[in-house]
Order: sequence, then structure tokens, then C-alpha cells
Amino acid sequence: MGKTLIQGNMMREITADLIETLKQKIDELSFNLERMKLAEYVELLNKPRRLLYINFISGLARGLGIAVGFTLLGALVLFILQRIVVLNLPLVSDFIATLVHLVQCSWRGRFKIMMMGGISIGTR
Repeated sequence: MGKTLIQGNMMREITADLIETLKQKIDELSFNLERMKLAEYVELLNKPRRLLYINFISGLARGLGIAVGFTLLGALVLFILQRIVVLNLPLVSDFIATLVHLVQCSWRGRFKIMMMGGISIGTR
């Protein structure tokens, strides 16, 4: 009977430890689910119109950002290339001058390019 009592106490301790560990894991899981905002995501999936609206707006913003960024980056590259041509480096200068000339020729009709003032929008 004494042996059974010891085994019963050990089982209670193991069960209590197991329950405590499970409580901690459940708390961690609850915290992680809240941090992931899973409830908001599920709610969004249940409202397809809102999901489409949010995706449409984010797509517009991404497209506008890409267009503006590429335009600014292209203008900066052309500005730097024009400054390198002014330095009059032997081989590089001729290549860059040809490249800038090709770009300027492709812009004719839509843009008026002024050599000293940079690029200004105008008509021809």
C-alpha cells in the first residue's frame, strides 16, 4: 500500500507539471495568434469586397511608387552621365555622349531638352 501511495503522489506531481506546461504553451500560442492578427485576417477573408479594395489600393500605390522611383533614378543617371561627358574622359566620354544623344533623340516630340538647364517639359 505504501508503494501505491508513492506512485499516486508521483503521478499527481507529473500531472501537475504537465498541466502547468500545457498552460504555458497555450498562453504562448494565444500571444502568437494575437501578434499575427489572425482574427483580423480571417475577418478580411470573410469580406471579399474589402479584400479586393485593399489589394487594389495597394497595387495603385506600388505602381505609382515604381513609376516615380524609376523616373527619378533615370533622371539621376542621365544627369551623372552628362557630368561625366563634361569631364572629357577619352573612351568613356564618347560612349556616354552617344548614349545620352540616343536618349535625347528618343525624347524629342515629348520633351524639350536644354543642355544647360537640364530637362524641362515643353512642346516642339
